[in-house]
Amino acid sequence: MAKPIKILLQTTIPTTEDDWSVGRFSLLQDYLVSIKDEAGNPLFAVTARDYESDAEGNDPVLSNLDKSEFDELWLFALEVDKGLTQKDIAGINAFRQRGGGILTTRDHQDMGCSMCGLIDIGDVHYFNTKNPDPDESRWNRDDPYTTYISWPNYHSGANGDYQKITIVEPVHELLKNPNSPSGVIEFFPSHPHEGGIGAPLGNPNVRVIALGKSLITGRNFNLVVAIEHHKDAQGNTLGRAVANSSFHHLVDYNWDVEKGCPSFVEETPGDGMKKEPQALEDIKTYVRNVALWLAN
Repeated sequence: MAKPIKILLQTTIPTTEDDWSVGRFSLLQDYLVSIKDEAGNPLFAVTARDYESDAEGNDPVLSNLDKSEFDELWLFALEVDKGLTQKDIAGINAFRQRGGGILTTRDHQDMGCSMCGLIDIGDVHYFNTKNPDPDESRWNRDDPYTTYISWPNYHSGANGDYQKITIVEPVHELLKNPNSPSGVIEFFPSHPHEGGIGAPLGNPNVRVIALGKSLITGRNFNLVVAIEHHKDAQGNTLGRAVANSSFHHLVDYNWDVEKGCPSFVEETPGDGMKKEPQALEDIKTYVRNVALWLAN
């Protein structure tokens, strides 16, 4: 029997009840654990943890991730202050240099900008004060309602609702869904202020594979970026990576609003995910696709 693929679900914030701690990703964890192969064996073994600081201020797992048994890191970069240290960054980069697969996601403005030192991944995420979108016309607020949040903050819809995504041709395998009438994933959970991501010019290993659309401005924005295997200057074959524009695609509240949210969330939620079963089926299919793709 093949060993399960070992996935680490990891935030960049310490455990805090009234925040987006890893306990609010329980539906994602439960779904990954539930996936079986044809013989009924679990495909994935999942560990979920929040950021912890050792005596030197580094996370003991992330800073030594290359020495771990994990095959994949799903990094939810949720900090608005501090976040990953240089030693954490080095451990994560070494993990990818040994072939580890990484999914990264964050949200609006500068949330998660401690990821900037990650190979390739730091170039893919666009922030307000670090590595801004090269298209300066996007240096403005898209979501006009939550006024204390600055750009990038694309408004794809209410939490609890879903958005119709646009697939960038050719269809990437991450977006295929054999159980959908169209054969592809059509819906993602929506969010009032998604972050910015993109494919840097001159890197043939990175491409945008799906777009969202602002309900406010009608403007398209990049929803998912995929990074293929490639060799670095030292000859290491880097593991695959995926970047999502918002962690809200994967958090409990956006799959089922009845799971609740931190008290600082002010926006009125919707009920589209509850009313449209295919929307939840689509994001689960995406999760399964990502988990398998990153391991190969």
